[in-house]
Amino acid sequence: MFPQRLTEGYRAFLDERLPREKNRYEALAEKGQSPEVMIIGCCDSRVSPEVIFDASPGEMFVVRNVANLVPPFETGGDYHGTSAALEFAVQALRVKHIVVLGHARCGGIRAFADDTAPLSPGDFIGRWMTLIKPAGERLGPHGGNLDEYLPRLELAAIENSLQNLMTFPCVRILVERGKLQLHGAYFGVATGVLLVRDPETGEFKPAVDDVPGRVSPFRAQEVRE
Repeated sequence: MFPQRLTEGYRAFLDERLPREKNRYEALAEKGQSPEVMIIGCCDSRVSPEVIFDASPGEMFVVRNVANLVPPFETGGDYHGTSAALEFAVQALRVKHIVVLGHARCGGIRAFADDTAPLSPGDFIGRWMTLIKPAGERLGPHGGNLDEYLPRLELAAIENSLQNLMTFPCVRILVERGKLQLHGAYFGVATGVLLVRDPETGEFKPAVDDVPGRVSPFRAQEVRE
């Protein structure tokens, strides 16, 4: 049986959002999509890019995978879901911005740091998470202090994905020509604070200074400098 929660949500969409954006949906159906921004985000149900950025239909091209990772460019193997989405966004849609959106409390990052046992004989998650091994090697061992280490690894994984993006010729050429910009961002699940990477320094700073109801831009257990 189809989940009742989804049926109820769809009913709310029909009654509220669809009437408000009917013209937009009709235009998108007729003319196709032309988003300027691609978001590479995590599958985590707590971190929806469309919700975080209050996006309307057609505004963002979103691909989500475990731990918001970008693999390096390579043509071996048969299945390259993230690479295929990247190729379409850059070469067909001609997006102007690519944002790697990481987040606090990432289960995939935690699994890599804990070196937990595989969930299945295929170990799809374990194999996928080896993509951040270079970031982990740069940080060094966690020394048992995961509260301090995990946020650093989450940010380092974003940096690693940005570096991997530049291994794609179609991305590198457009970045060098000034037609495409790459960005790193990090969302605090508990705080709602968004940190954005400064391209000059590599430092992650709050996107806005006036987050309502927050004394500090983030909680210590999510991000520590």
